[in-house]
Amino acid sequence: MNSTFYLLEVNKITLVLLLLKKQLTRFLSVLMLIFISLSAHADKLLYFDIPQNNANQALITFGQQSEKTLLFSFELTKTAQSNPIKGYYTIDFALKKLLRGSRLNFNRNSAGAIAIFARQSPVKRLSKNTIDNALDSTNGLSTGINKHAPLSIEKIAIVGSRTARRSITDLPVPVDILSFEQLRQSGKTSVGNMLQAIAPSFNFSKSAISDGSDVLQPATLRGLGPDQTLVLVNGKRRHQASLIHINNSVGRGTAGTDLNAIPLAAIKRIEILRDGAAAQYGSDAIAGVINLVLKDDTSPDYAEVSYGQYSQGDGASQQFDFNKTFNLFEQGFINASLSISDHQATNRAGQDGACIYQNCISLAPNKYKTSNINEITADRNTFSVGNPKYQQQSGVINAGYSLNSGELYGFASYSKRDNTSAAFFRSARNSSTNPPLQDQHATLRHGYLPEIATSIKDASINIGYVFELDDDTSFDASYTHGKNSINYQIKNSLNASYANLLHFQGALSDKDIRATIPRSAHAYDLSLSLQTLNIDIIKDLNWATLALGLEFRRDNYQIKSGEKYSYFDYDTIENQSLFSIDSVAGTQGFPGVAPDSTVDEQRNVRSIYLEITQQLSTNITLDSAIRFDDYDGFGSSSNFKIAAHWQSDHWLTYRAAFNTGFRAPSMQQLYFNNMSTQYLVADDGALTSQKIATFRNDSSLASNIGIAELKQETSVNISLGAVANLSNNVTVTLDYYRIDIDDRIVLSSSLYSGKSPILDQVLTAENVDKAQLFLNGADTRTQGIDLIATWRYPIESGTLDLTLAANFTDTEVTRLFSPEASALNSLPVEQVFSEHDIAIIESWQPQNRINFNVSYQQENWLFQLTLNRFGQYSVIDGEKQTYGAELLTDIRVEYQLTDSTKFYFGSNNLFDVYPDKNTIGNSRQGHIIDEAGNSIVDSDGVFQYSRRSAPFGYNGAYFYAGLNINF
Repeated sequence: MNSTFYLLEVNKITLVLLLLKKQLTRFLSVLMLIFISLSAHADKLLYFDIPQNNANQALITFGQQSEKTLLFSFELTKTAQSNPIKGYYTIDFALKKLLRGSRLNFNRNSAGAIAIFARQSPVKRLSKNTIDNALDSTNGLSTGINKHAPLSIEKIAIVGSRTARRSITDLPVPVDILSFEQLRQSGKTSVGNMLQAIAPSFNFSKSAISDGSDVLQPATLRGLGPDQTLVLVNGKRRHQASLIHINNSVGRGTAGTDLNAIPLAAIKRIEILRDGAAAQYGSDAIAGVINLVLKDDTSPDYAEVSYGQYSQGDGASQQFDFNKTFNLFEQGFINASLSISDHQATNRAGQDGACIYQNCISLAPNKYKTSNINEITADRNTFSVGNPKYQQQSGVINAGYSLNSGELYGFASYSKRDNTSAAFFRSARNSSTNPPLQDQHATLRHGYLPEIATSIKDASINIGYVFELDDDTSFDASYTHGKNSINYQIKNSLNASYANLLHFQGALSDKDIRATIPRSAHAYDLSLSLQTLNIDIIKDLNWATLALGLEFRRDNYQIKSGEKYSYFDYDTIENQSLFSIDSVAGTQGFPGVAPDSTVDEQRNVRSIYLEITQQLSTNITLDSAIRFDDYDGFGSSSNFKIAAHWQSDHWLTYRAAFNTGFRAPSMQQLYFNNMSTQYLVADDGALTSQKIATFRNDSSLASNIGIAELKQETSVNISLGAVANLSNNVTVTLDYYRIDIDDRIVLSSSLYSGKSPILDQVLTAENVDKAQLFLNGADTRTQGIDLIATWRYPIESGTLDLTLAANFTDTEVTRLFSPEASALNSLPVEQVFSEHDIAIIESWQPQNRINFNVSYQQENWLFQLTLNRFGQYSVIDGEKQTYGAELLTDIRVEYQLTDSTKFYFGSNNLFDVYPDKNTIGNSRQGHIIDEAGNSIVDSDGVFQYSRRSAPFGYNGAYFYAGLNINF
């Protein structure tokens, strides 16, 4: 990291402060209320203020402040020294800090009573009877609880506010808090799918034959883009994935974060802030924020193995998870997690109804006759349409070490995921992709299915130091460095132009060509790294709590070229074909990147923010925030947020918020460029392959047609709502939101010759037939409602929990436009952004999601039933098809075999529900008969289900079982 970069930023602080003064006047004139809805399972935080003392007195004080029962021997604790603690902690974490270095440890039973013991003595988890008997005895055990102690004020600090709250219902924004157990009990095998199963506002759409989007699925919140949700880990900004979705899938033209790089084994809870937060956290937080909180020394050690498979017999998955906490010199801890998984592919492709070989006679559209024995006996299962195969190994370390003046903390993560997905099948009758040799047979005589082998590596490291002064001022300084890289290898493929060259040169026989021609190549590499330096200061005053922070970031984006064989055109010179047959250049299925398209770009960002929390009265709280960000390139952005909470009476609370936001152009949108093969439906309804060049925003093509530099998206977010505590067991929350986004960055349709003279001239000069560009080209409005209702009730000897969660959202493109003073501005806007492009934003995701969970816990048994309803969605792929709503049923049963061992089994999509069959955008449909009129194949196409968007996939019922061991 270049220290000069940070020193130079000091010169800009004065300017920033002046701008802050102007913005403070602006945002303090706005006042609105905010809504919050929370899951009921968040860890509670209490306020502790215990000076250093002998452990006996410290534990008594701890019991008074926590109102918890402590069991300990005076003889054991009288000679031990405790540590001072002051602040907001969970009970477990506070007790660990209190006893670090004292050679004392603690344990608790299921009823919550806590026993103190010597660290070196092995102690099993105490049973309820043991605790109860000890409480009734007078054998010298002391209880540290004082029934008459004043009630401690519960406080919590999570994403959405840097200030601790009196209770979780005092948070100024709607937040879901999803615990480790909730995520694990979803039965899913990846974090993205777990979130989709639990949080209705979150979507994790599936697609097929979409290159990198098959293995890095777009994750969205409230129906917006993947890049409009900010992801944090332990409250620190997470780097994005280096992939940008350029194919026709949800999130086209955007780049998100790889949520699956952090394994569940390392996660303590996930917080989903469903509200704009750019004024607090910076760019990308338009739809909200997802914060992954890592496990610490309060988390139990465990190991888990699981196995699952789909009802059709494929997609087998095996997973091993491990988590353990180690003491660090008695003053700290290291929590280590390891996850290893192996997932096999699924395939739901239909039969290939097109002719694979030559000599097919066309009788009518999509109807053929053949006498070719190869055609008659061919395997018609030529495509692979489903979940890709992958193996993943990931590890996470989270650590903390107490010093006299504060705490040193940090975390590190590493993940490697090797994936294999498929492209379109290349038949033996297509001379451009599988040219004939001397014997008039195709180079690969029976065709081939290219495979894209993707190796994704994701690593990050964070280190920080936090300390508190006596005047209630805390300082937190941290540095984070993260990087995501993708290596693309193409296998079972062919550079058809090279085969054509070998054929016409005549130096090799057809047999030699088939034996020696390369079938694989390194296509290219992507990488994106992020370095962040944060300084945060929090000060408690009599009238308010202030939070002030500085942030310096550096992005680095790289594209490295592949092997020559992956991209080169061997049978063409200066756009002129050398032979009578002109075959396609580059490896089929996934052409590589040439050296002249490599990228190595950096960007620096400087930010400053201020947050103020005020208790205006006993029942009204006001939160406000302002932030200034200065980017290399497009310039600066200032944003603010006002949020308020009004406790109208003991059972009803009103909330609302108003905020502005922004999203800076991603590095990928600014600098990505490549040549890709995309399959689109032409005007005549036929599915055709198109080789499309994606040009970077500062390319000569963009400059020559007058495309302006990308600028930031801007947003205005309003939310209104209420939370009602109808009884001790029933809570209902409801909120409305509206998000207006201007200058949204979108990827254009393919631009080709014949649209304008200037464009024709530029395309000819660039030697391309079709091109696409990133543009500020759309304004959108998203409106919706979130509903969460929870009910808990004791039944017999157990507890019944009911949770109803729903999201209803609608996104509308309110305006489309092309850059002024550009060659595109003279074109009809529908030629720059097609109806297909608009539909991806508006309708490719479900309009509503409803989740109903029933959970019953009785002694050693847990029974869980979940109903997940995915609302209808519409896809345009040549024509438009609306896919109906579907209801999926999940079940899970757990049994506690011993105090430390749990067995479970279950099913996701128990009743084998599939989306509607596909009627648009299909491929390789046809009916082939032999000379005698016998039917060889009669297929509607290989895409039985939409490959463009499948919110819950198309794999059917999944069954699984596993074993969990705590130790």
